[in-house]
Amino acid sequence: MIAIYDLHTVPREEILSRKRAGTPPEVEASVAEILEAVRLRGDAAVLEYGARFGGAELTALRVDDAELEAAAARCAPALLSALEQAAENIRAFHKEQLRPGFRLERPGGVILGQRVLPLDTVGIYVPGGTAAYPSTVLMDAIPAALAGVRRVVMATPCGGDGRINDAVLAAAKIAGVTDIFKMGGAQAVAALAYGTESVPKVDKIVGPGNIYVATAKRQVFGLVDIDMIAGPSEILVLADGAANPRHVAADLLSQAEHDVLASAVLVCDSMDLARAVAAELERQVETLPRREIARASLENNGRILVCRDLAEAVDMANLLAPEHLELCVAEPFALLEQVRNAGSVFLGRYAPEALGDYWAGPNHTLPTLGTARFSSPLSVEEFVKRSSYIYYTPEALAGAKDAIGVLARQEGLEAHARSVESRFED
Repeated sequence: MIAIYDLHTVPREEILSRKRAGTPPEVEASVAEILEAVRLRGDAAVLEYGARFGGAELTALRVDDAELEAAAARCAPALLSALEQAAENIRAFHKEQLRPGFRLERPGGVILGQRVLPLDTVGIYVPGGTAAYPSTVLMDAIPAALAGVRRVVMATPCGGDGRINDAVLAAAKIAGVTDIFKMGGAQAVAALAYGTESVPKVDKIVGPGNIYVATAKRQVFGLVDIDMIAGPSEILVLADGAANPRHVAADLLSQAEHDVLASAVLVCDSMDLARAVAAELERQVETLPRREIARASLENNGRILVCRDLAEAVDMANLLAPEHLELCVAEPFALLEQVRNAGSVFLGRYAPEALGDYWAGPNHTLPTLGTARFSSPLSVEEFVKRSSYIYYTPEALAGAKDAIGVLARQEGLEAHARSVESRFED
C-alpha cells in the first residue's frame, strides 16, 4: 500500500523530484468566470452558485443572531466546554505574538516611529458542507480578534438543508466572529473580495479550502491580501528505531484521512521500523470510516524513507519542508535546532499532530507544498499592518538638506531636492 524507499540505494533526487501538478486550466477558467459573475451580480450570483454546487436553495446568505444562538444551544455541554477550553489555549498562545510599535528620538529634534494597526475587516473561510471544522473557526478568528480587527466575516458553505453545522456556529460565537454567511467555494471568495449587497468587502482573506477556493484566493490577491495558498494536508513523521510502529501509523493516517491528495511520509533510520509501520498501516486503515480516502492518499502520495541515520533524516525533512513535522525520537529537543523548514513541529512520542489541530494553542493553518521554506503559520501578525512616521524640526531638516539634495540629484529627481531646499529660501 505504501512504498518504502531505502536511501542507501535510491537517490534522494528521485524522491524530491516528484512534483505535484499545477492547477488545471479548466479550474483557472471556471474560477475566473465565477469571480466575474459575483463581481457583476453580487448576491444573486452567490446564491445561484450555492444552489448549483451545494444543493441549498437559499433566499438570504446571512446567519442571523437567532440562528446562531439556537445552534449553540443545540450543542452538547461537553462539546461547548471543549471548544471554550481550546479557544482559551489558542488565545494564550497567540497573545504572545502581539507586538507594540516603537518611537525613536534622535538628537537635534528628530522623532521616528512605527505604529502597528489592525486591519479593519477580514474574511475567514471555513470549509463545510459535508464536513465541519469548528477548530478552523477558532484558529482563524481568534488571532484576528486579538489583533484588534473590528469586523471578522466568516464564510462557510451550508448543507443541502440550508443549515451550517451547529458546532461551527458555536465556535464562531466563542471566537468573536461578527458576521457569518452561508456561502462556499470560489463564489464566497469573490463575495469577500468584491463585496455584495449583503457581504462586506474585506481587506484580507484567510483560511484553507479546496482547489477552487485556493485558486480564487490567488486570483483576487492584490485586490485583497491573503494568508497563503493552502494545498492538501501533509505530515512527515521523523522516527528512530525505538518508535512504536502502531503510534507512527496512527499519526500518518490522521492526515491521510483528510483527502486523497494528502501526503503522509515517514522518515526513519530503521528498515525494521519501516516494515512494521507499513504492516500497521494495512491493519489500521481497514478500521477507519474514511478508509477509502486514507488508502488512496497512502498509495498515491505516501512513502517511507529509510535513511542512514537521524542526521540524514533531518536533512530530508528540511528538504521536504512539511506542513506538520513530528520528531518521534528519544531526544527531540536535540534535533529541534537542526530543523529549518517546517510549519509546526511536534516534539517527542506524546505530541501527535492532532494535538496541534485541536488543543495545544499554536495555529493549525500552516504552509504546505514546501512553502514552509519561506512562509509561516497563521498568526496575529497576519491581521495587522505597520505604518512608519517621521518628524523633523526645522533645525534637523537643515542639517540633512545638503545630503538629501546630493542623493536626489544623483537619481535625477530635481523636484525632490527642491522640496527640501525651498523651505530655507525665504
